[in-house]
Amino acid sequence: WIRTMMAEWNRILNHLMFTGSYPLELGAMTPMFYAFREREMIQDLMEAATGARMHHSYARVGGLKDDLPRGFLKQSAEVLKWIRTKLRAFDNLIMGNDIIAARTKGIGILPADVALAYGVSGPVLQATGIPMDPRKDEPYEKYGEVEFEVPVGTEGDCYDRLRVLVQRMHQSCNIVEQCMEKLPAGDFVTKKVPTKIPEGEVYVRTENPLGLMGYYLVGDGKEYPYRLKMRTASFSNVSVLPLMLRGALLADLIAILGSVFFVVGDID
Repeated sequence: WIRTMMAEWNRILNHLMFTGSYPLELGAMTPMFYAFREREMIQDLMEAATGARMHHSYARVGGLKDDLPRGFLKQSAEVLKWIRTKLRAFDNLIMGNDIIAARTKGIGILPADVALAYGVSGPVLQATGIPMDPRKDEPYEKYGEVEFEVPVGTEGDCYDRLRVLVQRMHQSCNIVEQCMEKLPAGDFVTKKVPTKIPEGEVYVRTENPLGLMGYYLVGDGKEYPYRLKMRTASFSNVSVLPLMLRGALLADLIAILGSVFFVVGDID
C-alpha cells in the first residue's frame, strides 16, 4: 500500500513539472511558479519518508527501505487537501487559457494507429483515445484494489496531451487517498530477500509517469541476473516526432516537441 501511494505522489511530482514547464515554452511564466510551489510540498513529504529529494530508492524487494515516519499520514493528508484545491486553480489557469488553447488545439495531431505502431505509451498514447495503462490492464502492487479512471483524449493533439496530464494528477490524488485509508498496521519488510536469483525468466510492465516501463529479467541461479533489460517510455515517444511534424509550421515546433513529454537521459 505504501509503495502504491508513493508511486502516485511521485507521478504528481512528475506531472507538475511538465504541466508547469510546457506553458513556459509557449511564453507563459506563471504556471511554472504554481507548479514548483506544490512540488516543494510533495518533495518535503517524500524526503521525510525516504531521506532523499530525488532518486529515493525507497522500494525494496519484499518491502521498503524504512517504515513511514511518525506523523507522515497526517502530513500526507494535509498536503493532499492542499494539492486538490490548487489543482483546480491550476487546471483553470492552464486549460482555460485562450492563448494556450490557440497554440495547442489542432496542432501536432497523433493518430491512434500511428502511436501504437511506434510503441508510444503513457499520456501521449492516452491522448489519442487509447486507455492503455498497466495499472488497469495488468494490476500490480495494490492498483487492482483502488478505484480510478484512465483519462483519454479525443483529438490526439497538443491540447489533449496536456489535458490528459492534468487529469491524471486528479486521479493520482484519488489513489493516494484510498491508499492512506486502507493502509494496515504491520511490518514494512515482509521477509528476508533470497541471495540468489532462481532460474527462469519474467517480464513485468508498469505505468511510469511518462509511460510504459518494462522489466525483463533472466535468472540462472546465481547472485546476479543473467540478463536484465529495461524498456523505458521516452525513446518510443519521441521517435514519432518526425511524423507529427510533417506539414507543421515552424512556430508550432516547440508546441509539438514540448507536448511529447520525455526525459533526455531516459532516451539515452
